[in-house]
Amino acid sequence: MTAFQQQLLDVNGITLSIYSAGPDSGRPVWLLHGFPECWYSWRSQMTALAEAGYRVYAPEMRGYGDSSAPEDVAAYQILTLCADIQGAMDALGHTDVCMIGHDWGAPVAWHLGLLEPERVSVLGAMSVPFGGRPKRPAIDIMREANVGRFNYIVYFQEPGVAEAELNADIERSMRLLIGGNSDVFLHPKPADAQFLAGLDVPTTYPEWCNEQDFAVYLRTLNKHGFHGPLNWYRNFEVNWQSTEFLAGRQVLQPTLFLLGEDDPVGKLEAYTVKKMGELVPRLESHVLSECGHWIQNERAGRVNELLLEFLGRHYPRAGIV
Repeated sequence: MTAFQQQLLDVNGITLSIYSAGPDSGRPVWLLHGFPECWYSWRSQMTALAEAGYRVYAPEMRGYGDSSAPEDVAAYQILTLCADIQGAMDALGHTDVCMIGHDWGAPVAWHLGLLEPERVSVLGAMSVPFGGRPKRPAIDIMREANVGRFNYIVYFQEPGVAEAELNADIERSMRLLIGGNSDVFLHPKPADAQFLAGLDVPTTYPEWCNEQDFAVYLRTLNKHGFHGPLNWYRNFEVNWQSTEFLAGRQVLQPTLFLLGEDDPVGKLEAYTVKKMGELVPRLESHVLSECGHWIQNERAGRVNELLLEFLGRHYPRAGIV
């Protein structure tokens, strides 16, 4: 069984917890998790990549687990989140990496690809496509499109509201978010409803996350609660303002994009997925059947197969770091 090592780095004004695996001589592959997950969501990919000779790094992103979780909403701006990883790459001496992200980790990976075209030579993203900088903040568009009806991202905007609901019973919240279906995110309800109100907690764990696996997720969220993870959603306007210098830029690295056919994000972002090739000219994309949002776990074997094949062509393990 592959051994995972943890280290704590002081970077960008915080402590960043990073789990790693694989030979020290292996080319570095970074795996960035999303909401509400943890480094352990990459356990299958870490094992497969390490066994293939890569050195894999899976941080606990800002707000999660043993990493720092600042209270200030502004501490979770996209460029700050990128700076956490850039600082870690500096500390580890990384000059040539593959950067892969899922869910909220995907926008961080996309932006790192734009910010670090020399160091980030290969990209991977799962679930969340790249649409470039919109003409106005995305949250404004979401609010207008969801007048009179519930939208979970709009609901997350007011500090204190969503965390009061989710922190009231973190195990229940995580059972519903990790083990529920897309209805958790897309089920129609009034605008003034709560996120998880009235939903029945699954009586079993999903195939890809048994009781022992779930305990790792639960420990991660119990450490700080949901305030930090929710703050990732509260900077759309600031992110839009601060990334003006990236407007119109293409992602030029070889890029692998994976999406589950039943992923609610894919349904919400169908147009962006369709048009993404115009902004990512070296894009390779795959839609995985019988797969929802938690793609790297639900279809771990297929994801590993696609990753290793893609990296073998664009980021071979025999390369020199």
